[in-house]
Amino acid sequence: MTTAALTIAEILDQPAVVPLWPTVGKALGLAESTTYQLAAEGRLPIEVIRLGRRRVVRTIDLHRFLGLAPQENGAALAYQARASAGNDEEAGYQPASPVEQSASTAK
Repeated sequence: MTTAALTIAEILDQPAVVPLWPTVGKALGLAESTTYQLAAEGRLPIEVIRLGRRRVVRTIDLHRFLGLAPQENGAALAYQARASAGNDEEAGYQPASPVEQSASTAK
């Protein structure tokens, strides 16, 4: 059984921690059983946190793994969603312009 993957807009619109299933599994394009199996074996590329019986992942870790998090130097990815875009293929994502340094701050 295959499940629909999450769109980039859906991934970016998540709280601080997200459940292992369905959010993380769908974002990675995995089935539910595969998601839980990889987590149990410690083979997911993202740290899984146990909260009681729940398994969650920090949203920023998911964003970093997927290449959607801001870069460390402060430049962020610019996500340009089109109102008519029904999927990620029509949406454009472009890196932000590089930050220029003045001669006095550049070393």
